[in-house]
Amino acid sequence: MDKYTKFEKARILGARALQLSMGAPPLVNPNGVYQPIGLAAIEYEKELIPITVVK
Repeated sequence: MDKYTKFEKARILGARALQLSMGAPPLVNPNGVYQPIGLAAIEYEKELIPITVVK
């Protein structure tokens, strides 16, 4: 899972959290997590975030 650097991971999580805070539908069942950064972290762990990094 470590195909991204910590800086890329932070950028991906931040971008996805912003999308979620602006009303984008979550790609996972919240299960009690309602903070955008928490949902973004869960989506990242399950590799569901639709954001790519060009290196």
